Amino acid sequence: MITASMVKELRERTGAGMMDCKKALNETQGDMDKAIEYLREKGLAAAAKKAGRIASEGLVKTFVSEDKKSASIVEVNCETDFVAVNETFVEFADNVAKQSASTAAADVDAFVEEAYAADPSVTIKEALTNMIAKLGENMNVRRFKNMKVENGVIESYVHGGGRIGVIVKVECAKADDVLSVIAKDVAMHVAATNPLFLSRNDVDNATLEAEKEIYRVQALNEGKPEAIVEKMTMGRIQKYYKENCLLEQVWVKDPEYTITKYLQEKSKAIGSEIAVTEFVRFERGEGIEKKEENFAEEVQKQAAAMKK
Repeated sequence: MITASMVKELRERTGAGMMDCKKALNETQGDMDKAIEYLREKGLAAAAKKAGRIASEGLVKTFVSEDKKSASIVEVNCETDFVAVNETFVEFADNVAKQSASTAAADVDAFVEEAYAADPSVTIKEALTNMIAKLGENMNVRRFKNMKVENGVIESYVHGGGRIGVIVKVECAKADDVLSVIAKDVAMHVAATNPLFLSRNDVDNATLEAEKEIYRVQALNEGKPEAIVEKMTMGRIQKYYKENCLLEQVWVKDPEYTITKYLQEKSKAIGSEIAVTEFVRFERGEGIEKKEENFAEEVQKQAAAMKK
């Protein structure tokens, strides 16, 4: 019988994941030494040693189906830009992007436990672990998002060789080739401006109240009378909407237009309302705390240690 203490011991000795340790012990009838060998053979122990290292490089990849009715975006991370351009890594990221377009998984943890479509004999997680062992860096599938549309199209845009990726859904009752052009244009705009919301209706109350408080304090610090502080605050909130809500932003390709005005003009041209209803933007490494290396400081620490 495989006990929790046995799994714990194997985890401590190898650094491998709990489920991997449990599987190794089951496969080896509870023999600890053979379980360690099993994990090493699978590359799991070696991968675990790298798991603590920060993977903030990598690629953002998108996939759009041929009929433009489904799409996905993923971020797959590694430690260095050198590995990010490795053919094996790029192929894996492309495969994961394609597979994520049709997954029903609710999160990354569930997604990576699926059979890897490019090699169903392993899961996505196992394929990743094998690649870690081969390329010698920590890697992970960090996040994904997929979307579908019935009446309309989805298009994508990737900037900077995988630094930024965007998918945009455009809906319209009338099928027209212009929809793909519009979706691509808006995707490029999103990549450049990084809107936080689709419309002002999507701004959550907590964010709105926090912004109001910031603007209120700013106005008071500027010495404005209390009587006009509220008016100034609301004026700055309107500016916040225009800067951070996609549909109110000034279009990067023509400052005479907002995105809404651009969509209205195109709608009039084809005789049917065109609406951008969803977008997703990933930027590689955003939110990941990168470790800053100071080589001179490290050498000094080693020198000081040797003198003791």
